[in-house]
Amino acid sequence: MISRQVLCDFYRDACELELQAFKPGNVSVYADGHDMCVQDFRVSADASGSSLCDPKYSLGEKIYYAVQATRDAVGCNTNLGIVLLCAPLLQAAEHVNQSVNFQQALADVLNNTTQSDAEWVFKAIRLAAPGGLGQVDEQDVNATPTVTLRQAMQLVSHKDRIALQYITNFKDVFDFGVLRYNEGFDRWGKKDWATVLVYTGLLSRYPDSHIERKYGDRYTALVAARMLSLHAALINSSKPELLQALFADVDKEFKLKKINPGTMADITVATLLAVSLIDFLNTI
Repeated sequence: MISRQVLCDFYRDACELELQAFKPGNVSVYADGHDMCVQDFRVSADASGSSLCDPKYSLGEKIYYAVQATRDAVGCNTNLGIVLLCAPLLQAAEHVNQSVNFQQALADVLNNTTQSDAEWVFKAIRLAAPGGLGQVDEQDVNATPTVTLRQAMQLVSHKDRIALQYITNFKDVFDFGVLRYNEGFDRWGKKDWATVLVYTGLLSRYPDSHIERKYGDRYTALVAARMLSLHAALINSSKPELLQALFADVDKEFKLKKINPGTMADITVATLLAVSLIDFLNTI
């Protein structure tokens, strides 16, 4: 069985690697942004890891206590999406055995969420207070849920790509992110640029929920066009580090417009965690 410490290490490593990647519009070692810096995210990863990897907690409790620890440590919402995505992956890894593989274990975790999980997660979302959340007519996070966590995610999955992962068994992560990461790493041998390939690939294909919560579709076409161009440049490059000036230009443009592709950054972290867990679980 995978140990709690190993899970925590994989989680923190995934969070750190995502920070090492040049992700235009998002915080990285290349550039701060949106009144946040790299250290905020490092502190958040350290603070949230213990709760996310605690086998005594239910899925909902893991999410809530991780968000609470983050709020206590940095005083703002740095990682709600990361926590929501990584919690099921970490819990699934605990249940992999000779007869149940990682994705089957993840499906079991998601299929067996409870109303109590939803209550804890609603409480976590209220505590994190993400920007642009708004209100919904059914199962609003400011009310007490009457459905399971997965059912609650289903209700918003048409407009929230993190919620969609709960419905599709993390299809974006396994059917795109992991494959694209491995493609990049096999080509360049560089984890950071393989990570960038995931991020640009996701944003060239799908609108970012965080951006659209704030601005509607005002910037959807712009973001897709910029990321498609950067993604194509990466695909055609043997030395991606030579593309830093191109990435810096887009990063500056996005941040001047206050565009933060936070959802795809979160799915990128989940991809990195999945890659590490898959590699490790294949050895035991």
